[in-house]
Amino acid sequence: MAAGQHPLGIAVAQPAAGRRPAGKRLSRLLNAAGRFLLVILLTYLGLLAVTFFIGRVIPVDPVLAIVGDSAPPHVVARVREELGLNKPLYQQFYIYMGKVLQGDFGTSVLTSNPVMQDIRRAFPATLELASLGILLGAGLGVPLGVWAAVRRGGLVDQLVRVIGLVGYSVPIFWLGLMALLVFYARLGWVAGPGRIDVSYEFTLVQVTGLLLVDTAMTGEWEAFANVLSHLILPASLLGYFSLAYISRMTRSFMLNELAQEYVVAARAKGLSEARIIWRHALRNAMVPLVTVIALSYAGLLEGSVLTETVFAWPGLGLYITNSLQNADMNAVLGGTIVVGSIFIGLNLLSDVLYKLLDPRTRVR
Repeated sequence: MAAGQHPLGIAVAQPAAGRRPAGKRLSRLLNAAGRFLLVILLTYLGLLAVTFFIGRVIPVDPVLAIVGDSAPPHVVARVREELGLNKPLYQQFYIYMGKVLQGDFGTSVLTSNPVMQDIRRAFPATLELASLGILLGAGLGVPLGVWAAVRRGGLVDQLVRVIGLVGYSVPIFWLGLMALLVFYARLGWVAGPGRIDVSYEFTLVQVTGLLLVDTAMTGEWEAFANVLSHLILPASLLGYFSLAYISRMTRSFMLNELAQEYVVAARAKGLSEARIIWRHALRNAMVPLVTVIALSYAGLLEGSVLTETVFAWPGLGLYITNSLQNADMNAVLGGTIVVGSIFIGLNLLSDVLYKLLDPRTRVR
């Protein structure tokens, strides 16, 4: 009897070869999601453990930072007990983890505000600066890297390599100071340090904390121009350093893709060079490039300490630096957790984009 044939001669439909049952696909998807969530949980737990033990290893007594060096011993003992620092280390970590998961990073010694409140105030400034910086860096770095790979050994390639070399070699604080000297002090093309002029600062209604967005929403275009004038120089500086790294990596990935056999086959079929480069080679190169851009963005969002210090930019990096200089460990550790969470989140986002760009990584 032929396979797939009923004893009475009725044909029976057979399942397509290689097609997995829906239940098995769902099971594989749930297993992958479970592993994904477990990795997130373990990573965040490791982040909390690292920040906790950093706070205990650094030779700064948080009690003395609060009450002062000249406080009586009974006051020091009482504050230590109130903070739970007289308990065993494992109990302190349990309490610390519970508070952090509730968004409680303690109170800043420097500002006397809850640390989370200070971070909410400082982070939008860093977000605005880093977002414009990565837009400039990726928007110019990717096309330059592609062009350098296509014109390998040519003038453009040499120019991109010089840009990358300067970006890696020159200290960012020196470039920032030179940029302020030339474009602000000498030429007067842009506004100076700070985020906005004092004349606008107290009249501006802040909704999102992103001043470009807030001034555009309220139609205050004069204030918008002032904010942009303050923003463009530090953002261009960060964008340049991102461009140096992204263009270099794009060139490397594109050289690898242009040497693949599918490019030779596409040329043999008569496809245009522009279609081969931008639609096929760049699309494949974008898979590893996603991680490069995501980590560059995370590096900018972590505070860009030197840039914010040079330009007196009231962002997360300047906040953490000032807190460290004043032994405000609650603020330092709170900022560190926020930075680590940003890196975790952007890594997860790059994993999701991986699956969208490369079907081979999807669960089958």
